[in-house]
Amino acid sequence: MRLSPYSSTRFAPLLEQHHDAFTAALSECRVGAAQFQADDLLLTQGQAVDRLYIVPTGKLAFHITAINGRRFQLGEVQCEHHIIGEMEFFTNTPCQWSVMAMEPLQAEVLCVQRLQQQLTANPILSLFFASALAFDYQESLAISTHRLLHPIAYNIAFDLWQRRHSKMTLDAFNRVEQEAERFGTSSRVYRRAVKSLIEQGLVEKRGHSIEVVDWPKLERFIALTVE
Repeated sequence: MRLSPYSSTRFAPLLEQHHDAFTAALSECRVGAAQFQADDLLLTQGQAVDRLYIVPTGKLAFHITAINGRRFQLGEVQCEHHIIGEMEFFTNTPCQWSVMAMEPLQAEVLCVQRLQQQLTANPILSLFFASALAFDYQESLAISTHRLLHPIAYNIAFDLWQRRHSKMTLDAFNRVEQEAERFGTSSRVYRRAVKSLIEQGLVEKRGHSIEVVDWPKLERFIALTVE
């Protein structure tokens, strides 16, 4: 979650009024800083979370690995003072997702005990967490539901459409292996789905990215696939 309130949420105006108090409370919880290089893990799936991080800027990626070795990538986040580990802080459970630095970055380290004391003393500050977590939950659930219920080619096409028509918190990767994992599949199946979209004249490969060449045709493909 990011520190600044999402403008579309119900309590955004109230949270804007209390934003200075929220950032001041978090400053009281700061116990140090940590440096991470590209591909370093801030948090690892299954670990006990004994600290939280605030990442002022830099790219992170979130993934979860099944017991059979298959991995699902949620996507990249360009941080704007994002808090990492907040879900596990509230649930007091082991880390659900591994969080990886995609580039060198620095993070502020927060003490969980101090944060608990701050929120107990100032319960209104918990609204920052509640609003942001609800927003992030709905976005990640929508992504995972689409991945589960629709064909790979449709999901790739719909993802491209979404990125043009709405502001997405989670970005795509520029590596084929990670993009395949973002769509819950293997590199071979992902490449085959992209090839089918290219053969239909919907997209083309430009370097590491996929670009739409015919938006009306892509929209018709999306509409017909879900009928």
